[in-house]
Amino acid sequence: QVQLVESGGGLVQPGGSLKLSCAASGSISHIYAMGWHRQAPGKQRELVAHITGSGVMTYADSVKERFTISRDNAKNTMYLQMNSLQPEDTAVYSCNAVISTASSGLTNYWGQGTQVTVSS
Repeated sequence: QVQLVESGGGLVQPGGSLKLSCAASGSISHIYAMGWHRQAPGKQRELVAHITGSGVMTYADSVKERFTISRDNAKNTMYLQMNSLQPEDTAVYSCNAVISTASSGLTNYWGQGTQVTVSS
């Protein structure tokens, strides 16, 4: 019914930038909170950034001043602009969204993830 698809990952040199996208599709009535998470090899998944339905944004301390989360409600899409990337930012980045559909209540959906590798 509902799918989240991330895109925009890849290989970038330290100090570089990438912009991730998370597009939601399907029988969507409303999208509430959305978030970006990452998981590096051997580490637990961590919340990177979060944006509420009204646009309130929060960030992990490790990415403040470098990453910017945003959303385009008309396109059912969320973005993560990542600047000044460092090797420690290397991880699989996944998005989640709390979505209501015509046939169900609130459900937390996840994307499949996109790899971000920061290396020279």
